[in-house]
Amino acid sequence: QITPLVPVLKSYWLMVHVAIITSSYGFFGLSALLGTVVLILYIIDHKKISAKVKASVVELTIVNEMSLTVGIFLLTVGTFLGGIWANESWGRYWSWDPKETWAFISIIVYAFVLHVRLIPGLRGKYLFNLLSLLSFSVIIMTYFGVNYYLSGLHSYAQGDPVPIPMWVYITVVVVAIMAIVSYQRYKRRKLAK
Repeated sequence: QITPLVPVLKSYWLMVHVAIITSSYGFFGLSALLGTVVLILYIIDHKKISAKVKASVVELTIVNEMSLTVGIFLLTVGTFLGGIWANESWGRYWSWDPKETWAFISIIVYAFVLHVRLIPGLRGKYLFNLLSLLSFSVIIMTYFGVNYYLSGLHSYAQGDPVPIPMWVYITVVVVAIMAIVSYQRYKRRKLAK
């Protein structure tokens, strides 16, 4: 049954907050996709095309870094704007609602991914691209998991929790296999040099 929106949902801040957060998810999705492509390039790399693969990995990693930077900027700004909207609507900026908490976790995880490239022992294109792929799971949890599996102000699903779909388990296994195989190929190429 369609009913009129409650006054809280008619706020200008809500539209801006949701638009900015959603656009940040697009940049994080692009980063996960670029990370996947780089891992696949490491898997298919062999002597005949090694120079082309190396150049592609460098370029894709630069684009990935830019995408992550824009994404974390938008996520942070969108979260702050959500706090402004919350204060206008409910008189508080932050309530540690599961969605707010997972948004904060997302900011911390992506800040770590962006800064790990500056740590000498962890510096490297392989790890950066792997982390950009793996960290997208935090965004998936923020967007879907909170809505369907946790309760709070941002939980929109009603009724019994939905079981975790089989494709989630398959995706985890495929990503794990891809990470292991690409790491082995990456290390083998590095040792061969």
